[in-house]
Amino acid sequence: MQCIRGRIFDVAVDIRKGSPTFGQWVGAELSAKSGQQIFIPIGFAHGFVTLEDNCEVTYKCSDTYASKSEGGIRWNDPAININWPIPFGTIPKLSTKDAAQPLLADFDSPFPYDGRPLAPLA
Repeated sequence: MQCIRGRIFDVAVDIRKGSPTFGQWVGAELSAKSGQQIFIPIGFAHGFVTLEDNCEVTYKCSDTYASKSEGGIRWNDPAININWPIPFGTIPKLSTKDAAQPLLADFDSPFPYDGRPLAPLA
């Protein structure tokens, strides 16, 4: 994932069954100016918030898009407790799909733990 215009805060959450870091997250600010990218492996939920107007992002996928395989978790699940850099009082604009996602406790993950723990971003 790369932000090619503007700035975003990008997050990955470990959703692999049996992972010792299940439900933990890492996040990083990506901007067009820095040119940095983040790799989100299979078994991690992904989301981002724009930090300024008119952002554009680009990313590659591991396979052809299949809408029937899509899933997700709620962006503000208190069990995950992502520290989103959203100003107090701001109500995020969500897609209908994102607004209806379940809590992590109600999500049946199809991803098994592969032996690789979640690592901090460098």
